[in-house]
Amino acid sequence: MKPTRTLAWGLSLALSLPLVGLTGGSVAAAADTQPPTRPGRPSCADIGENGLTLSWGAATDNVGVTAYDLYEHGNKIGETPGSSTSKALTGLAPDTTYNLTVIARDAAGNTSLASPVVDCATRPSSDTTPPKKPGTLSAAGVTSNSVDLKWGASTDDRAVVAYDVRSDTTVYKTVTSGTSTTLTGLACDSPYALNVVARDAAGNVSPRSNTVNVTTKACAADGGVPSSVSTLSTGWTIPWGIFWLPDGQSALVTERDDFRVWKVTKAGARTQVGTVPNAVTTNGEGGLLGVAVDPKWASNHYVYFMHTASEGNRVVRMTYDGSSLSAYTVLLQGIKKNRYHNGGRLAFGPDGYLYVSTGEAQTPDLAQDKNSLNGKILRMTTDGKPAPGNPFGNYVYSLGHRNPQGLAFDRNGRLWEAEFGNSSKDELNLIKPGANYGWPTCEGSCSVSGMTNPKATWNVSEASPSGIAIVRNVVYMASLRGERLWRIPIDGDKESVGTPTAYYVGTYGRLRTVTKVPGADQLWLSTTNCDNNGGAADGSDKIFRVGVS
Repeated sequence: MKPTRTLAWGLSLALSLPLVGLTGGSVAAAADTQPPTRPGRPSCADIGENGLTLSWGAATDNVGVTAYDLYEHGNKIGETPGSSTSKALTGLAPDTTYNLTVIARDAAGNTSLASPVVDCATRPSSDTTPPKKPGTLSAAGVTSNSVDLKWGASTDDRAVVAYDVRSDTTVYKTVTSGTSTTLTGLACDSPYALNVVARDAAGNVSPRSNTVNVTTKACAADGGVPSSVSTLSTGWTIPWGIFWLPDGQSALVTERDDFRVWKVTKAGARTQVGTVPNAVTTNGEGGLLGVAVDPKWASNHYVYFMHTASEGNRVVRMTYDGSSLSAYTVLLQGIKKNRYHNGGRLAFGPDGYLYVSTGEAQTPDLAQDKNSLNGKILRMTTDGKPAPGNPFGNYVYSLGHRNPQGLAFDRNGRLWEAEFGNSSKDELNLIKPGANYGWPTCEGSCSVSGMTNPKATWNVSEASPSGIAIVRNVVYMASLRGERLWRIPIDGDKESVGTPTAYYVGTYGRLRTVTKVPGADQLWLSTTNCDNNGGAADGSDKIFRVGVS
């Protein structure tokens, strides 16, 4: 089976509304709110080892299509003018399948739904000679979370383009320059058997170097660390949201693509309690997403969901009598949807209000629009109204988000949030009312006035975060593409964090949701190996129980 690769390059451009000249002066044009139609099914031609030409059917618009944005999975990889319906893609990897869609955009920034998907595979490389085995690998400077590594250079008949630092075959870091690195993010008091391989542009991999065995130094006492992991429940297909019932004995769990809701006990027994009506998929990241239980559930039996519907994403409320769901009620709709970037996490704050993460629906400009529901953290009442005291007098609590999916409150009642970057940096943010977190102007940290920088960042290959949870003042962040659980200690009661370290790297695959077990220093951790990126068979996902000590 050929590998599927997400491209790590792209650019998002902000567009501004035009002014229209009229007799007597210039005034702003009437707002154009009609999006272009969905582009026609793409196809690929001129396929080579490192490139191909992508073509698609033209979209239409009431004013005019000004551009087409090209996506590989959820990452923007390029664009063309609206007059063009093809694009030569270069810099691709040989013998690799790319999952491509096209989105049309007009001058007002309205975007279409994503086109149908096309999978295009580049040709195998004519270069079949792997690089030579790297020279002797050595280790020094071992700390509780890092080690310094050095190795001899490899050679290749064309060129070595990178070295992968690995444990067995799991890549911990890729080095594109030089023959030494400091490997960070290691778990404390843990053994590692490390090797290095060289790669060329065709993806040929050298024999591995010698293996060095190191054990990181003892753990600091602050906050504890993951100490045990066991399988709680099996047979899942993309379990997405997990939220505990107020009694702390069982949780509700959603499955994204078949819209089912389950009750799962602390012992792992599960019972289906219903499905959420009107939910649809997007063949990407949409479907039945977050779930939250009303803090006053004992008196009202309310449960809240975010899901994708025919017109967009909705926040809805249902009644759960302890055995089944009923009384579907829409609280908020008009949150734009697309194949990717739908957000979806729900959390109740200490103030009793419901916090909602929304993606920018592959329309970056929406993240900076204070009047849009997309690319935001929303704050609302349990009857669907904007919460009192919101900074802009509407639902918006913070803005400038690309695709936030992690929400958790710390011991001081502060809201932490994790979100996907595009091609450069994923983020962990401390959310404040009215703050602007930068997208699409900034990805990761930047020095632009008015933008709030993240508290920690990661390369997208190391994270691509979804859910987060907090145990003993430590943030735990589940990572999809990175296939690891990140541990990020909060620095006491300050607005800063300590050194992130990673657990279970490559062990369980794509990790989606993590939540604290009430009354215990434990986490529940779910996988998402059955989604489009994981490709595992339905029913292959699991929920794990992780002890912290």
